[in-house]
Amino acid sequence: MIIITPAIKIKEDEIKFDFIRSSGPGGQNVNKVSTAVQLRFDVKNSPALSDDIRFRLVRLAGKRITEDGILIIKAKNFRTQKQNRKNAVNRLIKLIQKAAEKPKTRIKTKPSLASKKRVIEAKKHRAGIKKMRRSVSTNEG
Repeated sequence: MIIITPAIKIKEDEIKFDFIRSSGPGGQNVNKVSTAVQLRFDVKNSPALSDDIRFRLVRLAGKRITEDGILIIKAKNFRTQKQNRKNAVNRLIKLIQKAAEKPKTRIKTKPSLASKKRVIEAKKHRAGIKKMRRSVSTNEG
């Protein structure tokens, strides 16, 4: 079991790993050994995730999620499969933890009476300045 939060636990058989050749560090070893990891996690069919967490996770994942609802995380920063595998699992855990956080609801606010008065005063001041720029008309006969 992989523990994400006290309420969310994922079975290890829900996660699939594919090992591919990495373009990262490793010198000639890169051409011989498949050290990069592709972690695959089926978000849509996971019983561990609730609907709201699933929805937020799909939005957070962006391009990393397929049309079938499978999240793909690629890890190739390290020279060994073990380190890359651990890195991919940690990234999955962080992503699900972030999706588990409920976003704060926005509270609508009204402008205060003082701020309304300041806006009106500023407009009156600006109108006065523009009024002074007008040409003077003389009605001499």
